Amino acid sequence: MHSKRFGKTLKVFQIAKECAHPGGVLPWEDDIMFSRYLLGAASAALVAGSASAADLTIFGPWLGPDEAQVQKVIDVFRADTGLDVAYVGSDSFEQQIMIDAEAGSAPNIAIFPQPGLAADMAARGFLTPLAEGTGDWVRDNYAAGQSWVDLGTYADKDGADNLYGFFYKVDVKSLVWYLPENFEDAGYEVPQTMEELKALTDQIVADGETPWCIGLGSGGATGWPATDWVEDMMLRTQSPDVYDQWVKNEISFDDPRVVAAIEEFGAFARKDDYVAGGANAVAATDFRDSPKGMFASPPQCYMHRQASFIPAFFPEGTEVGVDADFFYFPAYAEKDLGAPVLGAGTLWAITNDDPAAHQFIEFLKTPEAHHAWMEQKGFLTPHKGVDPEKFSDPTLRKMNEILLGATTFRFDGSDLMPGGVGAGSFWTGMVDYAGGKDAGAVATEIQNSWDALK
Repeated sequence: MHSKRFGKTLKVFQIAKECAHPGGVLPWEDDIMFSRYLLGAASAALVAGSASAADLTIFGPWLGPDEAQVQKVIDVFRADTGLDVAYVGSDSFEQQIMIDAEAGSAPNIAIFPQPGLAADMAARGFLTPLAEGTGDWVRDNYAAGQSWVDLGTYADKDGADNLYGFFYKVDVKSLVWYLPENFEDAGYEVPQTMEELKALTDQIVADGETPWCIGLGSGGATGWPATDWVEDMMLRTQSPDVYDQWVKNEISFDDPRVVAAIEEFGAFARKDDYVAGGANAVAATDFRDSPKGMFASPPQCYMHRQASFIPAFFPEGTEVGVDADFFYFPAYAEKDLGAPVLGAGTLWAITNDDPAAHQFIEFLKTPEAHHAWMEQKGFLTPHKGVDPEKFSDPTLRKMNEILLGATTFRFDGSDLMPGGVGAGSFWTGMVDYAGGKDAGAVATEIQNSWDALK
């Protein structure tokens, strides 16, 4: 079996250590490099123990409760096929999968938390294209199917595009949270379009109240919540193709269309009357604390735009769907761009070709594979053929309706940009913009930082 090669990294490391220097001491430049190599070797040792005799090996980022959930999905495949499947999770997945691929000891399937690394591995020849017809299946059976095909298609080492990634398990970011009781008391209705959302925002101000709670604080990652706002506004003001060009820097960050999306965020965040604590509080407020204003009496704000994870920071005892609820961050009716959704998700790719790996990808197409995780927690799917009653949580079922209603799905843009931009100058630039700096000037500085990385 090809899978028997998986996990040889530790043995290779041990031999190299003994041969490289008397006494087995490697002449590392610093302790950090050495500790990173040890971390990778430790992961490989775990893999070797779990997968040495398996028919199919799968490596991913999930540990603890998440690993228990994915094992229940794999159990369905095990029962259907009789194959022995070994799953190993690691919190250093991104580093370890590349080490294993370079050593020729990759698993049969790897689960990537975002497409960037998968695209890099495809370009180096480390991924196997999915079976012919998979793209057509995704187009027909996933909501916004072409989006998922685009997100899983990368150039190989010869520059030819192939479908490598199958998305399974998705998260949604295009959400606005509110308290139904607050809306009912004030006579407000959930907006269905961006025009209605802006009108509601103005109405709340006219009523002497504050519409939004916004916080960008996140320690060393301060600024990231604003990047989600800008990405959502890009999808609501420009076509998906323009969004893709922006993320790849095929159009500059200071392109007028990008600057306009930044200013769309500013229309909510840079007006003192529109945000709790005033505009100057936006950058200083921790994102985990910012939604709490909705729960004050009287309310300090009425709405909070954030991804599906934010209820973890609501006051203890809050019941989502009763005490707090959400609605889709709506699109402009006048722009005719459909219903775009911003989010994230995990893609499954073949990193060590074997018939069992292709068999498993075929399994992921079945409603049963999706039901197996829907019946647990923390799972959304764009599969149009699933039974929504299988969701264990009505909140997840409602979120999934938003996903199934999407006409376009795009991955969080900052996660696809180089780290120095997407997790650097984009974050800090949004803090500067929230603090009053001109959007065009901020965008030019971000573009300059991108140019410096080339």
